[in-house]
Amino acid sequence: MGNVLHDWGLEEKKMLIKKAYDVLPLGGAFVVIENIIDDNRSKNTFGLMMSLNMLIETPAGFDFSKADIDSWVKEAGFRETSLMPLTGPTSAFIAIK
Repeated sequence: MGNVLHDWGLEEKKMLIKKAYDVLPLGGAFVVIENIIDDNRSKNTFGLMMSLNMLIETPAGFDFSKADIDSWVKEAGFRETSLMPLTGPTSAFIAIK
């Protein structure tokens, strides 16, 4: 999912993650490309500003930290996670079923 989850509130985020989990085969990867905020919320200024922007543009959207999405994917049933920094403020969050 490339820049999809930040548009939605928490319940919708969890629903989309669960749907991805349900359709993946065992060992399948769920990849989320977002401006993931550091857990201390102190380094990814762009991600923090995008989160503020989501509050203006959407009814419930927000950007999130690795700790946030880590808990959501594990709640859905994923077993392994990792974060791969990409160019600029963007990262790829990877969860394995």
